Formats: sequence, structure tokens, C-alpha cells
Amino acid sequence: MAQPAYSRPNRDEALAARIQTFQQQFDAVVANIGRVILGKDDVVRKVLLCMTARGHVLLMDVPGTGKTMLARAIAATISSRFRRIQFTPDLLPMDITGSNVFNLRTKQFEFQQGPIFTQILLADELNRATPKTQSALLEVMAERQVTVEGRTHTLEPPFQVLATMNPLDHDGTYVLPAAQLDRFTMQLTMGFPPPEAEMRMLDVHLGNRPPVDDLQSVIDIDTFLAWQETVPLVYVSDVVKRFVVDLVNAIRADARALAPPSPRATLMLVRVGQATALAAGRDYLLPDDVKAIAADVLAHRMLLAGNATAHAYVHEVLTGVDVHP
Repeated sequence: MAQPAYSRPNRDEALAARIQTFQQQFDAVVANIGRVILGKDDVVRKVLLCMTARGHVLLMDVPGTGKTMLARAIAATISSRFRRIQFTPDLLPMDITGSNVFNLRTKQFEFQQGPIFTQILLADELNRATPKTQSALLEVMAERQVTVEGRTHTLEPPFQVLATMNPLDHDGTYVLPAAQLDRFTMQLTMGFPPPEAEMRMLDVHLGNRPPVDDLQSVIDIDTFLAWQETVPLVYVSDVVKRFVVDLVNAIRADARALAPPSPRATLMLVRVGQATALAAGRDYLLPDDVKAIAADVLAHRMLLAGNATAHAYVHEVLTGVDVHP
């Protein structure tokens, strides 16, 4: 039952039908990806919610936990063009964006697109590349366009980056600068599967062909774009807006937060919250939607004093922020 403090003033029947269709499609997409990524439905749902909110995802974990397989499974399920860039120390920015090449036949320079011109990009082991190469992603992630030698090239929607990142204590890694981390809407961890899921994984993946190669699409790319267009239609009451602003300002006022969340983080928190409400079949945002994803949206953007982890810190601050209807 809708709660007056949070729900929209007038019910929109057309939007309600649209949300019901979205919820059915979303669950079907999660189930299809779950045929390949076993025991990780919560992570799969969060990645899809972030993408639905037009956000980019950073997956930080040890190698071999299925991050690349997840990206390929998502691309196959939503019938989108997919490319992968393996980031290494010798990778150059032009290897990502493309460059102007002189055509001897026409006697003119022609732009040769780099692998970034796709719909879903897997930036594998992002923090193995040098900061200069990492910076090639800054413009394209924020504005979905690439500027090479003064000419701007627009990317085809939806342009989504799924990046993987090795733990910083691994050899050959570089620290991602704050500006780069802030471009990622969420940072998630795959983790190890439960024992039962790992047993099933052996049954699924020990065949002659990788199971992702046989994964069928559930929706087409136009349907996914319609998902993204539905997100802004979710109603956000002043009560919830105040709760979100109070949350980020409580962090900013805390001396332990040496680098608190930016206004971009506030906006992203609400957008992913709207997508979360859609997946629950609602056309309005609840504070609980925000609480469910707050740590995943805010933690990687912050620098804390002391030994507390950023996720635990966000959950601690949440307990002290009240909702004022």
C-alpha cells in the first residue's frame, strides 16, 4: 500500500503498467544471467540496477571470480554490442579512443574508432594501466563522447562501462584517482560463490563450450533503453530528497570523512534508488530503497581516517540519520 509521505499525488495507470512490464523483464534478465553466474543474484541485480540508472560499475575482486563472465552474460542477455579492453601498463590512450590515420589513397586523415565505440565496454583490470591511460575514460564516461584532436565523436547509446579492478596489494597496480572513481556509480564485489553454487558451477562450466556462448537474449537493446527512460518517471518526494541530503551532509560534517561524497554522488544515489523502486514494482522512492544501495554508491568515493571500512562507515551513519515525514 502506498505511503502518503512518499507516494505520488495521483496514480498513473499507464506508468503502473509500464513498471509491471519492467519488473517482469528485469526478473527474466536476472534469471537468464543466473544460468551462467551462479549464486550471485544479488550482485547481478545491483549491476543491472546501476546500468538501468545509466551508471557505470566498478567490480573489485581477486582474479577468477567471474567478473568478465558477468559482463559477457549481461551483453548477451540484453542483445548489445560488447567489447573488452585488457588494461596493461603499456596501453596508450589512443589504443582506447582511436586515432586519426593518414589514408595514402585519399591523401586525407581518417578517424579510426577505438574499442571504446561499443554499447557495453569491459575495462578489464583497469588499475593495471597508467594514470594517463586511465584518464582516456574520463570524458567518455561522463559525457558519452570522445574528443580526438579537437573533433568530438558521440557514442551510440547505451554506453556502459563495466570495469574490473585488482586489489591494490597485488603487484603491478596503480591507485585510481578520485576523479576516476567518482565516474563509477557503484563499486561492487563478486566474492566467492557458496559451496553449493560452486559445485553447480563445475557441472555448468566443464563442458566443451563456454555456457555464455549459448546464452540467448531475453530483451533487445531498445527495451533496455526504455528501462533507462522509465527511471526518471519514479516519483521522489521532498521527504526522501531531504533524507538523502541529510545523509551526505552527515558524512561531510564528520571529521573522519577526509574526502566526503560529491554532489554527483548525491544524484547517483537517488537515480539508483529510483531503479531499485522500479525493480520492486513501485512508482515512488522509499528511504529503504536508498538505504539498500547507499554503501555501494558512496563508499568507494570516500577517504576515511582510522581503520573503519567505508561500507561499515556508511551503514553506521545511516543509523543516525532520521526520516522526517
